[in-house]
Amino acid sequence: MATSKPDQKLQQGLMAAGVFLALLWGIKAVELISGADLSVLGVQPQTLSGLWGVLFAPLIHGSLSHLAANSVGVLVLGAALFFGYPNSRWRVLGLVWLGSGIGVWLFGRPSQHFGASGVTHGLFFFLFLVSLLRRDKRSIALMMIAFFLFGGMIYSIFPREPGISYESHLSGAIAGVIAALLWWRMDPKPPVKRYDWEDEAEEVASNTEVADSDLIGDLWQEAPPGESEQKPQGRE
Repeated sequence: MATSKPDQKLQQGLMAAGVFLALLWGIKAVELISGADLSVLGVQPQTLSGLWGVLFAPLIHGSLSHLAANSVGVLVLGAALFFGYPNSRWRVLGLVWLGSGIGVWLFGRPSQHFGASGVTHGLFFFLFLVSLLRRDKRSIALMMIAFFLFGGMIYSIFPREPGISYESHLSGAIAGVIAALLWWRMDPKPPVKRYDWEDEAEEVASNTEVADSDLIGDLWQEAPPGESEQKPQGRE
């Protein structure tokens, strides 16, 4: 059986997210094998050298548990973005990636901030807001999946634990909201599927209206019973 176009798009989205996820695990594997400390590539707020972290921080994770915690979000939210928004996905991803890092660099606590959670928070808030703006079935379905699995991201943009960069979460969320406001119209809405019974119902309704019209005919122009026409009387 041939694969339908929506299934192909979903497979492509999962593949794209999976490739990025494999890259993250590959980087962590190299770090563990080599013994290198890549945390220096994180965002260090308000330092010139810390600007490199805007580009590289989402690729770095402090531990295997840290990476594992972000992996599900990278896979699911990344696939949802690539599947549902093919025209705007790269713009959204770029804005979320850079916006989460720039926000941390400007307003973050003096520390090394790294990890993909800023990106995943940005994707979650993009999917959430864009579904409210578009209100088509596909956007709402993707939002419901994201909210069911990652609804707790709404609370993690606030300070909770000292070792967690809520600044990255908050900056990513703001970037996701901005992306939704900028590009929610860029992707075409999926065609609305019509069923045979809908066409049959419309045809029956149309035939009924025509039959009623033929039945009434010109009766509405006739005078009511009990009334007679009076001819105007002229002067002699």
